[in-house]
Amino acid sequence: MKLATYLSSKGPAVGAIVGNDIVELSAHFPSMLALIDGGDAALAVAQKNLESGARRPLSGVKLLSPVPEPRQIRDFNNFEQHMRDAPAGMARLRAKMAGQPEPDPATLRGPVADVNFAQPIFYISNRFSVVGHDAEIEWPDYSEWMDYEGEFGVFIGKKGKNIPKERVREHIFGFAVFNDFSARDKQAREMEGRMGPTKGKSFDTGNAIGPWIVTKDEIPDARALNVTVRVNGDVVGKNSTSGLIHSFEDMIAYISRSETLYPGEFLGSGTVGGCCALESGHWLKPGDVVEVDFDRIGNLRNRVVKKPA
Repeated sequence: MKLATYLSSKGPAVGAIVGNDIVELSAHFPSMLALIDGGDAALAVAQKNLESGARRPLSGVKLLSPVPEPRQIRDFNNFEQHMRDAPAGMARLRAKMAGQPEPDPATLRGPVADVNFAQPIFYISNRFSVVGHDAEIEWPDYSEWMDYEGEFGVFIGKKGKNIPKERVREHIFGFAVFNDFSARDKQAREMEGRMGPTKGKSFDTGNAIGPWIVTKDEIPDARALNVTVRVNGDVVGKNSTSGLIHSFEDMIAYISRSETLYPGEFLGSGTVGGCCALESGHWLKPGDVVEVDFDRIGNLRNRVVKKPA
């Protein structure tokens, strides 16, 4: 199933995507978190109502993020190509910011630290800055260099702690597309403090998740998806998820060591190689429309806007 949250006349409502329609499910579930919390029994109710529920054209509704306020967001760094090429892009950006010549490309790519292969690496993001499909992304007033980051991720569907890898699949609810917008000039400076990204990643509307959740039964292999990123219709990044270093099973097993995971948490895959401006050089401008498209999941589209000071 494809499960969505949309804006109805009464506020956010839950529905299922069937063809070009959305089937209303709000009579059974007041929110997507309520549906996720209900587990397999709730999914069975949703499935049963696909034929009998009231429908409306999908083109006539405004989609919100499927979970407007996730219970937690953790984003990973999990593609070797991105790990190798993004630091080189950051070096080029620092040179531009300082008005210096671009560094010699031969000096920019270094080895990837062993820790990235030994264990999943992640940071905790701002769960209150989430928006959905077609939402405007507010360009933070302290940044001149805005970036997109093509990712996907999973929503946790079942509470657990110390989850063995062979049982992790039971704890995945479904998949969604993720665009982790980044103020790269701010990030370049604050990462010198060695505490991870802060305001470079944390600003209103900075986490776009959508357009809906595709339940896990429709994605048997998370390493077999193609991804395309477009800006104003032009392809600026194209790759697949085959380069995922740690599987979601590995990520969840690792996070849950001595720590409880809860339904409704979101885990981002990390930026797919070549799917950000640090790597491609296609920096955003105010008014640009960014699309992140994963086959079998969907297309997440957002416009970046810079409001007058």
